[in-house]
Amino acid sequence: MWLKDRHPEKPHAKKKELDELVKKAKDFGPRFWDDSDEVKAFIKEGGSEVVCCDNCGSWNNQEFAYGRKLNTFQRSSRCKKVKIQYRFTGFLKIFGEAHYESALFATHAMPPLSACNYAVACFMLSSFQPILFFFSTIVVDGFLLLTNNNNRYYKNHRPTTNMSRSLTIERLLAATGEALPIPPGMKGVHVGVPFGPTALSEIEQLNATKVYVMSNKSSKPMVEDFLKTLEEKGILAAPINCDVSMGGAEDGLLKACNEAAAVNADCVITIGGGAVQDAGKLVRLWLSAATQADDGAKKATVKGIQAAQSRDPMPPLPPQICCPNSFAMAELTHVAGLVTNDNVKSGSTHPSLMPTVVIFDTTLSRGLPDWVRFGTALRGVEHAIGAVCHPKATEDIRSRALRGLALVNKGLKGMVEDPDSEEAQVNCYLGGWMAIRALNTGCYPSIAHFIQNQYSARFHVHQGSCSGILSARILHYHREESSLHQKSIAQVLGTEKGGGAEQSLPSAPKLVSDLVATLPGVAKDHNDANVNEEMLRDFAEYMYNQSGERMNKLCPKPFSNAGDVFEMLALPIGNF
Repeated sequence: MWLKDRHPEKPHAKKKELDELVKKAKDFGPRFWDDSDEVKAFIKEGGSEVVCCDNCGSWNNQEFAYGRKLNTFQRSSRCKKVKIQYRFTGFLKIFGEAHYESALFATHAMPPLSACNYAVACFMLSSFQPILFFFSTIVVDGFLLLTNNNNRYYKNHRPTTNMSRSLTIERLLAATGEALPIPPGMKGVHVGVPFGPTALSEIEQLNATKVYVMSNKSSKPMVEDFLKTLEEKGILAAPINCDVSMGGAEDGLLKACNEAAAVNADCVITIGGGAVQDAGKLVRLWLSAATQADDGAKKATVKGIQAAQSRDPMPPLPPQICCPNSFAMAELTHVAGLVTNDNVKSGSTHPSLMPTVVIFDTTLSRGLPDWVRFGTALRGVEHAIGAVCHPKATEDIRSRALRGLALVNKGLKGMVEDPDSEEAQVNCYLGGWMAIRALNTGCYPSIAHFIQNQYSARFHVHQGSCSGILSARILHYHREESSLHQKSIAQVLGTEKGGGAEQSLPSAPKLVSDLVATLPGVAKDHNDANVNEEMLRDFAEYMYNQSGERMNKLCPKPFSNAGDVFEMLALPIGNF
């Protein structure tokens, strides 16, 4: 059989034959895969009745991860002798030739593709059609995406561990309708996999020996076994840090920076919400600065961290493995926020701050309080509508943001019915991914994002609740200037309400307000956050005096004075 003696450094003969077919397809076009006798012969010869491992030729069930045999090729990925990374080698080479950025796979044991699979994949790639394919013995979760960069790829695989959780390819694709662009500078994204073994695999690939772990206090019990494993391997650099509080308060952040620098950490793992993910980026930034400091005892400061972002050239930062437990999406940006001791939202931004790897394991969100679960997911709605209405948004950005909005909307409603629904959580995560990448493509921040960040810092309100209080109000303020885009938002949010013709749909602010009203634990009005009218007037004055010019660049409708800001913020909910 022609998969016999398969080896990472020794492609089988059929792979070489396939490479020649790919070259010809580039000259003849997509119909080459339909009409060519060469292709038909190639696929026909792919059949085999041999039942044994194509890697080691063994019938011994002990050699296979799941102890079972198949009626066609016994996939070498089921053989314990094959490393996980090898499963992607051949297929990704074809992706590179066809200028596809990535394939996102998540399987119980990802099988290498047979010749027939390869041929269908090449048809897809050459004709630039996002066609999905199945073969009887393959269980694949994933999707493909078209892009103009073939230097990066997603890794969304399941390590060789006994897992009961999986998401089918139909569900993922029904949810997304397209694949997701990996952020520039990121090496891999894993969705719906156990964070422990996946993180260990990544640590090994990164050759990290001094791992510094940061976590929310609520997540600490879930990672104790993982920490024990790191300790047993001798690579846990320091005790876990759980001192980063909501918003990334200055004191907790600086403590983490100093701890990581004291042990000369060479990898940062962040487990938790957006504040922890952002803090991890700033810890990495400080690590790169501390190693260059003349005084090894130098302590971290906010000014010192922010000064480090201005270095040119920027030295390499230690890698960061992000394990989010919610949907804030901080792990998918190169922006890192913090709150100073003066209650001012600040931070740093630099392309090098992009985390190295993201691992989204839905089990980490179990037991989350409603205000975190639904509040962070609601941020996906905010990111999407902010991108759609942004003055600098392109039609491509708006289109991607609207698809993300639809997905987050679906996920939120699914979580209202079942907070632990894996499908609903993945919908929220993938939709939030689309939305944040749309917003960060030339549109960051949106007017609502900017105001809500400052509101959160000033009044100590979780950003999810800031979105619940302010999103509909800000939309309503610029409703006339962004009316066309708000109709698109209403069409997405009103679909499940049975809205038909445009005139029968409620307004976008009304639909956002109605959605927020269904979310448990999320503040709906200023009173819920203990913010009174006097505090709101002071905030409006502060925002206009300090940032009026910037806000006018971000908002479709300019603010003439602080009174405009106050009227927008204080608008009664019933006026939508």
